[in-house]
Amino acid sequence: MANYQVKPYSNIAQIGLDKLDGTECSLNENADSPDGILIRSTKLSKDHLKEGLKAISRAGVGVNNLPIDLCTKKGIVVFNTPGANANAVKELVLAGLMLSSRNVFASIDFVNGLSHLKNMKELEPFLEENKKSFKGNELAGSTLGVVGLGSIGSLVARMGVALEMDVVGYDPALSVEA
Repeated sequence: MANYQVKPYSNIAQIGLDKLDGTECSLNENADSPDGILIRSTKLSKDHLKEGLKAISRAGVGVNNLPIDLCTKKGIVVFNTPGANANAVKELVLAGLMLSSRNVFASIDFVNGLSHLKNMKELEPFLEENKKSFKGNELAGSTLGVVGLGSIGSLVARMGVALEMDVVGYDPALSVEA
């Protein structure tokens, strides 16, 4: 049974590294001439493409941090993982929508500035007078524009629909699945 040495050049999630268990591949962070390389956003140069390198796997969508032309010339197979982080990105979009539409940061700053009010008699009327400044807007009924309807964009669009937003999407390469 062959034993291929795989060198991670980035911090790869343990769940991904665990996929190598029980295979002919083993992690070796110190390999000088690995058979495979795992990366995320590390930019690889020709110096990383040692003799015997067979494959590079990128934990991410694009391959803009890889010298693709050189890999092709050397016969190095390049993989990426489109959609692997799509749900995490969708959740970050949701967090951004919620934080911005509901004035959360301004509200936090406001509350942090209340230390000068020492008792409830002062605090209650002050809060009542100022709370309208932070009412924000509901997402339902607002319009969400999504540019790109691939793995991430289609999840974001579905999330917007689930939140009763009016969703407008654009993708020049729209697929049937999206």
